[in-house]
Amino acid sequence: MAKGQGKKWTKPKYSVSFYRPRTLKHSRVPKAPARAADPLPGLGDHAVVLHPLYNESAMAKIERDNTLSFLVDRRASKSLIKAAVTRLYDIRVRRVNTLIRPDGKKKAYVRLTPDSEALDVANKIGII
Repeated sequence: MAKGQGKKWTKPKYSVSFYRPRTLKHSRVPKAPARAADPLPGLGDHAVVLHPLYNESAMAKIERDNTLSFLVDRRASKSLIKAAVTRLYDIRVRRVNTLIRPDGKKKAYVRLTPDSEALDVANKIGII
């Protein structure tokens, strides 16, 4: 071998970041389904909607906004609440807003469609 014809020498590169080498990744094989089909198994409509609220602010919402207030199960989603209220009170629901109170209970504001009156429903339920 002639002079200068040896193995090429490279300077080592030092970095502050370590990049983990890519290795073999197996696909997941779950033993159970990722999510249960029923989010609240065994709970009926009466377990989702616990009872209606009837304080001054709830009465004001009934008269002003065509909205009913309920205490609901903490695990209930808006779609579950909407379906339960529709089946229990035979009314059409426009939208559902929820909040969790400082005491840990969940409150749902159920706004009704214009064709159903919240005041009539409140009378039928026995709030007023």
